[in-house]
Amino acid sequence: MTEFTCASNPSDAASGGESHVDCSEVIAEVWTLLDGECTPETRNKLRQHLEKCPECLRHYGLEERIKALIAAKCRGEKAPDHLRERLRMEIRRTTIIRGQQLF
Repeated sequence: MTEFTCASNPSDAASGGESHVDCSEVIAEVWTLLDGECTPETRNKLRQHLEKCPECLRHYGLEERIKALIAAKCRGEKAPDHLRERLRMEIRRTTIIRGQQLF
């Protein structure tokens, strides 16, 4: 697994104002942000972090390009039913686990 080092200043959060979001939390939530599936509060926290952390912003940009490439190459094609069901189950499981750990 890749380690991410935040280039933003974590001491900013300690001085009051905005809350600190760990890079690993941002990376874990990149796809929910890209898909527009996070709450407005989470979206704001993630965007604030991305504005201050070039490493996370670079990762976000990479995932954004991957999503665009998948959308362009897979237009109109459907995954087999058994694969779609496996993916649904995995997403549900991941969402439950992540929901317990988020912020």
